[in-house]
Amino acid sequence: MARITRWDPEDEQFWESEGKRHANRNLWISIPALFLAFAVWQIWSVVAVNLNDVGFNFTPGELFTLAALPGLTGATFRLIYTFVVPIFGGRNWTIISTASLLIPTIGIGFAVQNPETSFMTMAILAALCGFGGGNFSSSMSNISFFFPKKAKGTALGLNAGIGNLGVSAVQFLAPLVVTIGIFGAFAGSSQELSNGAQVWMQNAAFIWVIPIILTVIAAIFGMDNLPTAKASFKEQTVIFKNKHTWIMTFLYIMCFGSFIGFSAAFPLLIRTEFPEVNALQFAFLGPLVGALARPIGGMISDKLGGARVTFWDVVVMILATFGVIYFLNAGSFTGFLLMFMLLFITTGIANGSTFTMVPYIFPPKEAAPVLGFTAAIAAYGAFFIPKIFGWSIETTGGANLAMYLFIGYYVVSLLVTWYFYSRKNAEVKC
Repeated sequence: MARITRWDPEDEQFWESEGKRHANRNLWISIPALFLAFAVWQIWSVVAVNLNDVGFNFTPGELFTLAALPGLTGATFRLIYTFVVPIFGGRNWTIISTASLLIPTIGIGFAVQNPETSFMTMAILAALCGFGGGNFSSSMSNISFFFPKKAKGTALGLNAGIGNLGVSAVQFLAPLVVTIGIFGAFAGSSQELSNGAQVWMQNAAFIWVIPIILTVIAAIFGMDNLPTAKASFKEQTVIFKNKHTWIMTFLYIMCFGSFIGFSAAFPLLIRTEFPEVNALQFAFLGPLVGALARPIGGMISDKLGGARVTFWDVVVMILATFGVIYFLNAGSFTGFLLMFMLLFITTGIANGSTFTMVPYIFPPKEAAPVLGFTAAIAAYGAFFIPKIFGWSIETTGGANLAMYLFIGYYVVSLLVTWYFYSRKNAEVKC
C-alpha cells in the first residue's frame, strides 16, 4: 500500500478526491478491531460466573475480583494508550494492540480446562484482558485524525458504537458456544457440570482467536499511518493545562462511565432485586441498545450540535433514573427493564454527542489525546459503579441510594453542559 504523504481532510477537494476513501477504509478495519477488544475486555463477566460449576473452588470475593480486574487494568491501559498513536502511528499500534488480545484469549482457553489452575494465574489472565479495554483510547484517537470536523461525530460514533457491541456480543455468545464442542479435540475436552451436562468453557475465549488473527492481517494490509498525526508525549501533555480537558472528562464519566458500569452491574442488579428472574436472559440487552445508540448520538450531533444533544439527553437520563427507582419500589420488573433500557440508550447517545463536542473545543493534535484521556478515566466506571451498587445494597438493602447518587451526578453534568457549552453566551458554543 502506498504511503500517505499528505493529509488535510478539511480541504474539501482533497477530502472528496482521495481523503474520504482512505478514511473510510481505515474506519471499517478499526471497527472490528475495537469490537474484538471490547469482547475480550468483558470475557470475565461471563466466565467468572461459571468457574465453580466446572470444578473450581473460588470464593465469592475471588470471583468478584476476577470480574473487576479487567475494568481496573483496562482503564489504566487507556491512560497509556491515549498517547501512543502520534508516537507509533495508527496502523502500527492497531496491529500491536489487536494482536495482544491473543495473549489473554489463548491463556484463558487453556486455564479454564484445569480446575487446579491457581487464583493468581487466573487473576493475571483477567488483568491482561485489560488490553481490550485499553484499545478504545488509541482507536478513537487514531480515527479522529482521519475525518473532517463535519464528519467526526458520525465516524467516532460508528467506531465506538459498533465497537461497544463487543460487550453485548460476549455476554450473548459465550453462554451459547460453551454448550457445543465447536473446535473438536483441538481445543480440549469438555467439562461436566453438577447436573451432568457437558460444557466447553474454553470456547468462551477460543471463539475470538480466529477473528483477532484475521483483523490483524486486515490492519497490516489495509490501514495507514498519517503524517499529520505525529507528536511527542510532551507535546500531547499540553491538554492537562486546559480546563476543558477536565470538564469533558467529567462529562464523559457521566455517560461512558455509566454505560460500562451499568453493563457490568446489570446482571447482578437484576438477580439481587428480582431473584425470580433469569438475569442471563436479559444481561446483554442493556449494552446492546446503549452501543447501538452511540452512532445515533454522533450523527444527530453533527447536525444539531453536540452540546445541545448532550443537554437534552441528560434531561432524559435523569428522568429515566427516577423511573428505575419508581419501578424498583413498585416491584415491577417490566417497568424496571424498560426504564433501564431507556437509561442505557441515553448513555449511548451522550457517548456519541460528547465526543462530537471535543473537536470543536480543541485543535486536532489536542483533540486526539483528549478523546483518549477522557475515555481512560471514564472506564473506571466499570469497577466503581458495581461497587457503589454493592455498597448501596449492603447498606440499605436496595439499589435506590446508588441511583439517587447517580441522579446527583447527572444534575451537575446537566448544569456544566449548559454553562460551558450550550447556553447562549457559553464559553465554547458547540
